Amino acid sequence: MDIGTAKPPLELLKRIPHYMIDSHSIHDEYDVRRFELDVLTLLEQKFSEYNPIILTGGSGLYIDSVANGLDNMPEIEPKWRHQLTNQFQTEGISALQELLSTLDPTYYGQVDTQNPQRLIRALEVCLATGKPFSSFRTRNRENRPFSIIKIALIRERTELYDRIDHRVDLMIEQGLFEEAEALYPFRHLNALQTVGYTEIFGFLEGCYDRAEAIRLLKRNSRRYAKRQLTWLRRDPDYRWFHPDQLEEIISFVEDQMGR
Repeated sequence: MDIGTAKPPLELLKRIPHYMIDSHSIHDEYDVRRFELDVLTLLEQKFSEYNPIILTGGSGLYIDSVANGLDNMPEIEPKWRHQLTNQFQTEGISALQELLSTLDPTYYGQVDTQNPQRLIRALEVCLATGKPFSSFRTRNRENRPFSIIKIALIRERTELYDRIDHRVDLMIEQGLFEEAEALYPFRHLNALQTVGYTEIFGFLEGCYDRAEAIRLLKRNSRRYAKRQLTWLRRDPDYRWFHPDQLEEIISFVEDQMGR
């Protein structure tokens, strides 16, 4: 999944230590709770070598899991996820949306309804427990043994969307369609239910032509970026900068660290 996940180039990985990249197989069962535990273990080891450490991304939920912890959710038997995944594959995302809007209208009004992984996670809890997923979301913050400086990067919307479109073009030049075709036999796996692959899978299944797949790739990538920004704006602890404000960012971090 090198191209579709926009993995940092090899030269950068050699120059700057990165973690949680090339760490798991697409066949591994992995979720945000495992990510939280893995990163906390890693931080405990690496703070003896590095300070600060940069957590960058990506999914706001995964960032929050490290910064604030997760709600205590019940253990759910795998059969519920398999059942819902099959329903998604046969009936489409609208079936999941309709079911969640009925079982938990509160969470339905908060969740990214275009993200099948989020819908399936909420629905498996609803179906297995008979209670709304939202009833388990207590939002109790964990006390972490480290301080956190939160920075968010922002561009003008036109500039941002132009860059996203250009990035998609570059990924296609690098072989995104070919990579997705090689992964097509594993399209049912959770790791591949993501923007960048699902659009090409639809093309490979004959649902639309290549031009439409590219249009959907760009549209859904822009929508994902918009959802990222919406998530970050809900947290007042973030300090916002334009990516070109490098000196200001460094000065802010040094000030927060008392340097």
